[in-house]
Amino acid sequence: MWRTWCNIKILHAKNVWNTASRKISTKYIEINEEVKNALKQHNPVVALESTIITHGMPYPNNLQCAMEVETIVREMGAIPATIAILGGKVKVGLTDDEKYQLVKDMREVETIKTSRRDFGYVISHKLNGGTTVAGTLIVANKLGIPVFATGGIGGVHREGEHTFDISADLTELGKSSVAVISSGVKSILDIPKTLEYLETQGVFVATFGENKAFPAFYCRNSGYEVPYNVQSAKEAADIIRCHLELGLHSGLLFAVPVPEEFAMKEDEMNAVIEKAMKSAKKAGISGKEITPYLLANISHLTKGSSLKTNMALIKNNARVAADIAVHLAQLQQRDYSGGNVRSKRKLEETKLTEQQPIT
Repeated sequence: MWRTWCNIKILHAKNVWNTASRKISTKYIEINEEVKNALKQHNPVVALESTIITHGMPYPNNLQCAMEVETIVREMGAIPATIAILGGKVKVGLTDDEKYQLVKDMREVETIKTSRRDFGYVISHKLNGGTTVAGTLIVANKLGIPVFATGGIGGVHREGEHTFDISADLTELGKSSVAVISSGVKSILDIPKTLEYLETQGVFVATFGENKAFPAFYCRNSGYEVPYNVQSAKEAADIIRCHLELGLHSGLLFAVPVPEEFAMKEDEMNAVIEKAMKSAKKAGISGKEITPYLLANISHLTKGSSLKTNMALIKNNARVAADIAVHLAQLQQRDYSGGNVRSKRKLEETKLTEQQPIT
């Protein structure tokens, strides 16, 4: 499966990208040559979202953070692939100029927070879009980019049992063969319900670090534990490789706690979140606007401390993701070259035989 995903070819006659039988018309997508070559050569690539540029952070922090994240990915030995929509074209591997353009255009052109439901509209109207976790997952999955770094995923909103406000990030994770490295889910959400929903979707969830305590974005411990704990990039890479080769067609979530020096206190953060949520309710904010509103309000209430934490955790997650991607690529390259690990070709040729009962 992995071999097929990474063996990307441009089929000029049909004008499509052929990736594991999932095709994207080249009319709508433009892949940076560096990213394209890395995928063809089975080199490590890390997908990055663009809503941190368009909706997640104020200027100039958004551009600064996006560029620093890419630098970290490169320093770790992987290729960054920031994904966004510019002028109705899905761009994979934004250049610095394109990032500036995305920010500049926001003053004049409508920029849509783009999830699965929004792609057709944004592209047909030739608009700009910042891809959410779900939107980025879709593109990464279709192009065979198996590792994706972000700050925190969306989830079940508080009072979600009444509003049914559940992020598309969760359902997309349930059907995308991509490993997401994040600091858990955003603190503004209902974490236990989100974990239950991820289990229902068949998403593998593990913490990355010393214990099974699931992080809560700004805070290192949400008060909830997950079934698995992974303590190294090599271990995570091996899990991802097995998951992909089994053809499970579902995602993996590795939750990385924010570095301790940037972590916020749980009690203080909960009080701030409650205040921000009351403000949002009073202002009638809902839908896709709720998360950007709450994050901005929380930053204001914490006098910028939460923004610093947000930037720190995203950069740390990028570092972990790149490390995992490098180890995963090494494992796969050993497979291709017929090393000690059984090659993917042999795995594909192996026929499952029914085990005889022991009598």
